[in-house]
Amino acid sequence: MKISVRNLEPTKVKLTVTVEPEELNPYLDAARKEIAKQVNVPGFRKGHVPGKIIDQRIGFAAVAGEAVNDAVPELYSKALDEKKIRPMAQPEFDVQDVPQSANDETKLKFTATVERRPDIELPEIDGLEIAISKPEVKDEDVDKRLETLRQRFGTLVGVDRPAAKGDFANIDLTAEIDGETVDSQEGVSYELGSNTMLDGLDEALDGLSAGEETTFEGTLEAGEHEGQKATVKVKVNSVKAEELPELNDEFASEASEFDTLDELKADIRKAAAQDAEGRQATEARDAFIAKLQEGLEIPVPKGVKANMVEEQLKGMTPDPDKATKEQKAQAEETVEKDLRDQMVLDALAEKLDVQVSQSDVFNFLASIAQQYGMDPNNFIQAIIKNGQIGSAVQEVARSKGLLAGMRAVKFTADGEVVDLSGFLGEAAEDEESESVEAASAAAAVADELSAKDDAKDAE
Repeated sequence: MKISVRNLEPTKVKLTVTVEPEELNPYLDAARKEIAKQVNVPGFRKGHVPGKIIDQRIGFAAVAGEAVNDAVPELYSKALDEKKIRPMAQPEFDVQDVPQSANDETKLKFTATVERRPDIELPEIDGLEIAISKPEVKDEDVDKRLETLRQRFGTLVGVDRPAAKGDFANIDLTAEIDGETVDSQEGVSYELGSNTMLDGLDEALDGLSAGEETTFEGTLEAGEHEGQKATVKVKVNSVKAEELPELNDEFASEASEFDTLDELKADIRKAAAQDAEGRQATEARDAFIAKLQEGLEIPVPKGVKANMVEEQLKGMTPDPDKATKEQKAQAEETVEKDLRDQMVLDALAEKLDVQVSQSDVFNFLASIAQQYGMDPNNFIQAIIKNGQIGSAVQEVARSKGLLAGMRAVKFTADGEVVDLSGFLGEAAEDEESESVEAASAAAAVADELSAKDDAKDAE
């Protein structure tokens, strides 16, 4: 097999593969045997028709077609391995030459155009030192958490005064376009200052008392007239303010398992410290990946990026075609970062010779299935059926490479070595814990399957 490679772009190549007749013959023989199982030829048992007879009765073209369908993907994979090309998308095949008869010496020739991962030269990580922030819990952090807990036990009480930011107003809304009512709502509870409904509503309600009404111009956010300007009439039915409990021992005993406010604060501080350590671990991960990319120019595959941006926009707006410039720019920025991070972690896994066993993948998928309340065996079969097993393998390899790489690095905070073993585990342990990123491929399939189940239940 002869392979030539032409670089079309930094991340796109065209392989031309020429296959010698002796390399194609096993595929032709396999095709003849498969066809023989499906046809009846007088004088021969089904499945035992000689190859020459298959060529005569069925036609060599049918045999060659079957053989090429099987040969091209396999030979393409071999070509990738031989040339050390790492594809990031499905290839575009173009079969150019095929032998026309059993005695034809014409060589099978095909091309494969595919986006690839660029070559990435990573730095040596042994002995690498990375400075990160020291986890710190401030009094303000404790006070903020305490205030959040306090709000959970707050009550709304009616007030006889104009509405102000933070108040809850019960309102009636009517929207008109060219004098025609297009939408109306009654008895809606709205928190002033939350900016969760129409633009201009907060300003219109500010200073209004119960029984008062006003009109303003606003842009409709949903429905048939989404995006259109409307004249909105709003009436305030009542105004309520949030009344919070006093911070004392009585509140502590009511809101928690502790008898005193000091005990509650101590527990909150402990939880805040744990969260701070978690944020430090996340910072260490991001700093490590950034360090690997330092000084590197990593081009992004255009086609892969375009598809990922499209998917990103679907999660940002109901109609991706109507996405704003800001949304598109944000999606592109997010996707480019994700792609570069993924490619660097793939390169790291190769550099560290990370091995992913079948049990690694199945344990990973089983853990995802449990999170979604699905049967692990059914879920794994669905992953395989959907062609996602390769993505799962890749994600686990990235995660294992990331953990192994971070273990080899010294992290410091204010000159002191940071112990991240609680998050990274020990090298000798079975590395089954995956990062958040490692769940993405499987989780996507889980979401899809869950949606299908919901649809069936609704029928």
